[in-house]
Amino acid sequence: MIDGKKVLFSGMQATGTLTLGNYLGALQNWVKLSDEYECFYSVVDLHSITVRQEPAELRKRARNLLTLYIAAGLNPEKNCIYYQSHVSGHAELSWILNCFTYMGELNRMTQYKDKAAKHADNINAGLFTYPVLMAADILLYQTDVVPVGNDQLQHLEITRDIAQRFNAIYGDVFTIPEPYIGKQGARIMSLQEPTKKMSKSDENANASVYLLDKPDDIMRKFKRAVTDSEGVIAYNDNQPGVRNLLDIYCSCKGITPDEAVKEFDGKGYAELKTAVGETVVSVLKPVQDEFERLGKDKAYIDGIIKANAEKANYFATKTLRKVQKKVGFPERIR
Repeated sequence: MIDGKKVLFSGMQATGTLTLGNYLGALQNWVKLSDEYECFYSVVDLHSITVRQEPAELRKRARNLLTLYIAAGLNPEKNCIYYQSHVSGHAELSWILNCFTYMGELNRMTQYKDKAAKHADNINAGLFTYPVLMAADILLYQTDVVPVGNDQLQHLEITRDIAQRFNAIYGDVFTIPEPYIGKQGARIMSLQEPTKKMSKSDENANASVYLLDKPDDIMRKFKRAVTDSEGVIAYNDNQPGVRNLLDIYCSCKGITPDEAVKEFDGKGYAELKTAVGETVVSVLKPVQDEFERLGKDKAYIDGIIKANAEKANYFATKTLRKVQKKVGFPERIR
């Protein structure tokens, strides 16, 4: 805990462009949680290089992502918003935790299998030990709570296992983190394959709505969204495309699926798609306007980067020094 508040950690990779799913499923929840918790929100650029990146593009995307965090409503004075690569404790703790993680545990990680299949020409050790770095990210700040979707629960479970194993050997060193799963908007699906999660890396340009998409592009994507031949607006698993559109609408409007279904009673899919598209445009416009404004204020963003890196380093170093002492590393001479 910090100043009587429980600690929350989360982060996003600096690859691709954030989608509507990232915003509704994560960023909106982060803003709500920032009053209740002491929050560390990282641009996890160390994770990004498990796949080859173009250096200038990675730097640009990392800065854009950090700026989007703020544009989406995260107050950088209340929340620690920082680059993972600016805090060396992430990599240092990751190495130590590698020595307390078993190969069998890493072999079971489904994300490794998925990424290895997609990048068969670059199955590197970083991709394999990715969950250990993620564990270091979380444990470094004595995190109490981690917002996760169902697809990330496996990584939080191995984090808990590593922490408990370390604590069993050296005493009460790490806080054991608990998951926080948002109730609404936690899983926004692809507009073209509504049984698959909306993704930053989808090759189909019409599948994902991006936070910085222009209004005309957003409307076009929703008008092309896959539905079905039922012709009835209902909220059920047999109509995944319609259900996804309703989920998006409900997340943007803050209403229940039942309320949304009543609103569209007697209307067709075209009207549903138009209404959802217009709602998304109106929700994203303030974020886009603020992103554009912040992008012009280089000195302000640079100041946030510097100040929050210092804050993150302060808390990270406290944990790292404790861990280093426990495992037997020599004390540093000041």
